[in-house]
Amino acid sequence: MIRKAVIPAAGLGTRFLPTTKSQPKEMLPIVDTPTIQFVVEEAVASGIRDVLIVTGRGKSAIENHFDRTFELEAALSEGGKSEQLRQIRHLAEMAEIHYIRQKELTGLGTAVLTARSHVGKESFVLLLGDTVLDAALPCSRQLIDIHNRHGGVVLAVEEVPADKVNRYGIVAGKPVGTDLWEVTDLVEKPSPEKAPSRLAIAGRYVLPPEIFPAIEGTKRGVLGEVQLTDAIRSLVGKVPVHAFRFDGVRHDIGSRIDYLRCIVEFAARRQDIGPEFREFLEEFVKRGG
Repeated sequence: MIRKAVIPAAGLGTRFLPTTKSQPKEMLPIVDTPTIQFVVEEAVASGIRDVLIVTGRGKSAIENHFDRTFELEAALSEGGKSEQLRQIRHLAEMAEIHYIRQKELTGLGTAVLTARSHVGKESFVLLLGDTVLDAALPCSRQLIDIHNRHGGVVLAVEEVPADKVNRYGIVAGKPVGTDLWEVTDLVEKPSPEKAPSRLAIAGRYVLPPEIFPAIEGTKRGVLGEVQLTDAIRSLVGKVPVHAFRFDGVRHDIGSRIDYLRCIVEFAARRQDIGPEFREFLEEFVKRGG
């Protein structure tokens, strides 16, 4: 049974400077909700109550967001704003959220290794803190269900255009079911000519405890970082490793254009502002921007 989730959130967010000079990229709002809140809510909706967020210097806003704010609660209560009061109390109550600092920003593998003492000898879900996966059934829940059947590593993947494979970890494998592959190889950020497929890892993983010694034995790879993809690759043939093309849509908040698309999609379908926003978009397109 999967009981714990790990969310790496220590990156510098340089693609969003100057905004990220003073706030974590994981706190960038999607309309009125920080990105990382969607990630934590996915873990909770997948049945997980124990969440570890791996932070770094300058990330205290994340901890503050999920903490109690008694002055604000009192003001909302006195003002009769019961729905807003419920929302902010929910942030502190929906899960047991823990924090640990990643002291060296040397790759995703290092971030995961930082969680070792908290996770122990259990399998866990890894959710990247700057990636929102929009799905009717939470992506993490989809992966957990596959892990419950097969064990080992389960990777969420999506098919990407050939000219974008050099942005992702890419998997090769043989089909073993609907949208499910037994992984035979993984390559981090390959060139289009060397990519074994167009199935890209999509920011969600179920990982067994064997991942920790695998990371320790992994040398620095692309960009001089300890790549989680390389560590998972070393487990192929030792533990089951599967890739699953999840049912849903991925939004990479680390990309400015994807971030804007995410805001538009989420805003357009909201009941409170959606109709007016869609009307604005239609007018905007008609007048040619």
